[in-house]
Amino acid sequence: MALKYLLLLFIVMPVVEMWLLITVGQQIGALPTIGLVLLTAVVGISLLRKQGFATLFRARQKMDIGELPAMEMGETIVLAICGALLLTPGFVTDVLGFAGLIPPVRLWLVSRLVAKVVIAGHQEQRFNEPFSPDKVSENRRGKTLEGEFWRNQDSEK
Repeated sequence: MALKYLLLLFIVMPVVEMWLLITVGQQIGALPTIGLVLLTAVVGISLLRKQGFATLFRARQKMDIGELPAMEMGETIVLAICGALLLTPGFVTDVLGFAGLIPPVRLWLVSRLVAKVVIAGHQEQRFNEPFSPDKVSENRRGKTLEGEFWRNQDSEK
C-alpha cells in the first residue's frame, strides 16, 4: 500500500515541479528562475544548519541529565528530510522543506511520529517517556561490572 503512494509521489512530484518551473520561467525568465531556485537552496541550508546545531545542543543537554532525547532525534530526522527537499531543485519541494524548518510545524510532525515509536527491550517503554533506571530488570542490573584499570608503562614500549 505504501509502495503505491511512494510510486505515485515519484511520478507526480517531478511533473508538478517541472510544470511550476516552466510556468515561473515564462513569467520572470529562465535566469531569474534558476537564481531563485539556487537562492532558496542556500537560504534553506543555512537555516537548516543553524537549527540542526540547536537541536544537537538540546539533545546533548538531555543526555547529560540522563533523559532520552526522543524529540530531538525525531527533529533530526525531519531536518534531514527537509535538507534533502531544499537541495532538490523546485518550488514545491522548497515549500515542503521550509515548512519543516518552522519549529511549530516540525514539533507537530515529530510529536506524531514519536508517539507511535516504542523502544523494544526487557520492558517496553514509550519513546517519549523519560528513561528510568528502575525500569531495567534486576537480573540485567546484576551483570554490571565495575572496576579500575591501569596500563602498565612497560607494555607501551
